[in-house]
Amino acid sequence: MNTTPDTSRPDTSRPRPSRTRSATSRLRRELRREVPSTVGVLADARDFAAMRDYPSFAFGHRDDYAGYLRHVDALLRSLAAQGIHTTVALFDPDEYADYCADHGLDPDSAPARTRFTAELACGPALPYTGQPVEELVPLLVDAAVRQATREYAGALLTGVGECADCGEDIGRASFERASALLLRLLEGAGPGRHHLVCSVPGEEEQLIAVLHAEAPADPGGPPRTDGRDHLDFVTVLAAGLALGGPGGLVLRSTTEGFQDRVHGWRLDRGRLLALSAAAVFDAYCTDADTGDPVAPEPGVEYCPGYEVDSPGPHD
Repeated sequence: MNTTPDTSRPDTSRPRPSRTRSATSRLRRELRREVPSTVGVLADARDFAAMRDYPSFAFGHRDDYAGYLRHVDALLRSLAAQGIHTTVALFDPDEYADYCADHGLDPDSAPARTRFTAELACGPALPYTGQPVEELVPLLVDAAVRQATREYAGALLTGVGECADCGEDIGRASFERASALLLRLLEGAGPGRHHLVCSVPGEEEQLIAVLHAEAPADPGGPPRTDGRDHLDFVTVLAAGLALGGPGGLVLRSTTEGFQDRVHGWRLDRGRLLALSAAAVFDAYCTDADTGDPVAPEPGVEYCPGYEVDSPGPHD
């Protein structure tokens, strides 16, 4: 058998190195598009100043927060142009320092920042869809506040414990009651777009939850709400019921062809009690910080709350 290679024509049994490198680069680019990215964004100039104290941070003390945001915006657009799915989350310097201390990492290093940023995808984060970073930051702050409120309210519910008389889990029972109360509130409001705000004073912070709902004109159709906002609202209302302290709830309804209507309730000893029209007017037309009167809003009717609650088994 002749084992001498035939050199009269090129050997095509092996790909040329240049073609191999080109194919490899193409495959890696394709794979890179399927690897998601997380970008941590500093919420404000104070957080930006805190990170500038680390020499390894790319921005020095001559840089400003507005310039930092421009670079972040350019990075997000670049990732999107490559077809890479990107999630944006808040980078909190205090949480970062705690994270590095807990994990034995040097906070003045890019690998530590990268590792912490990867963890942020599990918290409040938003997908980047081309919106300017100046619009993303307030949304991220709002998402972080809502998560903190949900966690605090949940901790309060868990800590209430059991009823001394019957052994019932007060937190679980309050959550079930709050769910039923929200349904009655929306049923009583009728068709239209509804904006609800529930406020409950806590020992550490004020709990505030906001919910937008839309009830169709068809009386058989259920109101539509965002699932996460719905859960947040019920959790805060449940905390107010379980704690038995003060609190309040306002519902504003917009229905085509009618004036906007505002109804109000107060939390008192574990019950949601309807306010009179005069009390709703006073609450809505008083500055919460100064106590000074505020002019009533034109085109708004201040209405009494309607009955949605009844005495519980322990009232």
